[in-house]
Amino acid sequence: MVVAMTRLRPPCWLPAVLLFIIASAVGVAYGQAPAPFHLNHTVDRSNQAQATVKGRVFNDARSDAIDVYVTAEALDSAGKVVASGVSYVGAIASGSSAGFVIKVPGGHPVATFRVLVTSFRFGFASQS
Repeated sequence: MVVAMTRLRPPCWLPAVLLFIIASAVGVAYGQAPAPFHLNHTVDRSNQAQATVKGRVFNDARSDAIDVYVTAEALDSAGKVVASGVSYVGAIASGSSAGFVIKVPGGHPVATFRVLVTSFRFGFASQS
């Protein structure tokens, strides 16, 4: 008696379905995630050598945020970044806020400033 071994092949539509599922998951991860922070800030342009951006960043997430960095960007009338500054804020507990001060170099025509959280990670903030 001779037994023939045949190899089962997956259906031809399976790779397309898997690609669709992966693309949908990536879209949800990047496109629909709510912003975990909001910011309030003021800009002092009294010194021509640099502008001073002062404000608070609020952690609206359900987790503590650690290693938080805030960036202030000086924008010209076309929306192009002409100068920027960064401040390390540190840890912000869930539902709390922290202050920041950022120095942005002057010498460029600036129409407005954009301030945003540029780096953070979720974890447990250490209490000292």
